[in-house]
Amino acid sequence: MKTFTLLALFVSLQTCISSTPPLDSNQSLWEPPTTSQDGYKKAYFASGCFWCVEAIYESVKGVKEVYSGYAGGFTKNPNYNQIGTGRTGHAEAVEVIYDPTVVSFGTLVQVFFGSHDPTTPNRQGPDYGSQYRSIAFHTSDQEREIIQNYMALLQEKKIFSKEIVTEIKPLEQFYYAEEYHQDYEKNNPDNPYVQQVSLPRLRKFQRLYPELLKENH
Repeated sequence: MKTFTLLALFVSLQTCISSTPPLDSNQSLWEPPTTSQDGYKKAYFASGCFWCVEAIYESVKGVKEVYSGYAGGFTKNPNYNQIGTGRTGHAEAVEVIYDPTVVSFGTLVQVFFGSHDPTTPNRQGPDYGSQYRSIAFHTSDQEREIIQNYMALLQEKKIFSKEIVTEIKPLEQFYYAEEYHQDYEKNNPDNPYVQQVSLPRLRKFQRLYPELLKENH
């Protein structure tokens, strides 16, 4: 019983921030590789630890690439250590590059609300703080209306037992996270947080939405 209690405590202490190596203060800002994005669009979401969110969207048909980063705040060029204080105004977010002929923005919004709990303010799973709050970003009036209408439908149908606290915000700036955060779940499969939080969250989404998955997922 004592061993089980210690194991449970260990698992409960695994959070996105505690599972990350210290940031090198001399580490330069990262930029994604330059590739053709002709015909692709971008969408932005924040719903907890970006390692989890990145892996979920990368499993969706029509999504070309997903990058982890920071958005929704006021601090310029933030780094992960600053984000961890909860005082930058930013949330951990993702940039989703997708083919609109395969997957619509509306479907990406459905993925967003279907893969996290939008009723927990400043918290997602074991991670808490304003940097883990739920935000659906928009870059046009049409995107804003799609988000608003879908959220209204969820509330009307009482899909969630509590009030949805997701923020709907225009995207002002997206800052890419440090390179070691990109594809973190894929590159660190044995990380305790990945094993105990990220993978179960991904598998739950895959069970709920098999029709949205790429063939290799």
